[in-house]
Amino acid sequence: MKWISLFSVTSLLFMNAALSLYKPQVIYGSDNRIDLYEVKDPAILSAARSTAAVFNRSSLKLEGTVFRVLSDSFGKEFNMCESEPYYEQTAGATCSAFLVSNNMVATAGHCIDNFKCDKKAFVFDFAMMTPQSNPQNLSSDLVYFCDRVIARELNSVADYALVQLDRIVQNREPLKLATQVPDINSEVTVIGHPAGIPTKVAAGAQVRSHQTGHFVASLDTYGGNSGSAVFSSTTLEVVGILVRGERDYQYDSELRCNISNNCDDDSCRGEDVTHIEYIREALVQVQNVPAAVTYLE
Repeated sequence: MKWISLFSVTSLLFMNAALSLYKPQVIYGSDNRIDLYEVKDPAILSAARSTAAVFNRSSLKLEGTVFRVLSDSFGKEFNMCESEPYYEQTAGATCSAFLVSNNMVATAGHCIDNFKCDKKAFVFDFAMMTPQSNPQNLSSDLVYFCDRVIARELNSVADYALVQLDRIVQNREPLKLATQVPDINSEVTVIGHPAGIPTKVAAGAQVRSHQTGHFVASLDTYGGNSGSAVFSSTTLEVVGILVRGERDYQYDSELRCNISNNCDDDSCRGEDVTHIEYIREALVQVQNVPAAVTYLE
């Protein structure tokens, strides 16, 4: 794999053309998404604590010691039909991310670059802890900002970014990164922010095929899930980064609103997941980058 700097001319030229394609977006078979208050497995809950929502700083307003999310409900933001799951939940995040060091997160390369670094925020615990706890106000100690983009690649093969935060993340453990790609038909789970809403865990997906730099799986994901950690359902090691897929919605001309696009488990194009090896390699190389930070051993 090749180390690509932020200022790679190729990456910059490719970015605008790629943005419209790099959107993970569809339900395969049954909708497997659940909120954190529905999760019973303590290992999955622990993993979810190390995932984050990516916000535009302009959509967060500091009021005392909390940031207020300046966005409407999922239903209103996306003109969804009222029967759509999570219609009333706040939709504010633009992408997802996950902790890979005590002060670094990984996300999709199309979610951030150094030109946008100072405009992004990374929020932990943007989640439904109870059925009534729709998060609109975020404690400031859960909100971190981008200090710099350490490594990034965005092309037809790889889509990832390694981001250094403005301070060390407290009371959360970096996720364990897998050393091997998952087998075809093995089960994978994604944790992230579909359509920018609070954290969702979606299990029950399978790896369909392997491609250069990524694999394809039947994950229930939407735009907003870009940058989500994709886990082996067996080991809960991160095997990749969710980056793109089938389109999100279909328009109901009678109701004049959008509904989720649904595919059979083995139909449609599948969702693309960048291999986690790109982040593993970036973490190794970053040890040689001078900076006043502490890196994961």
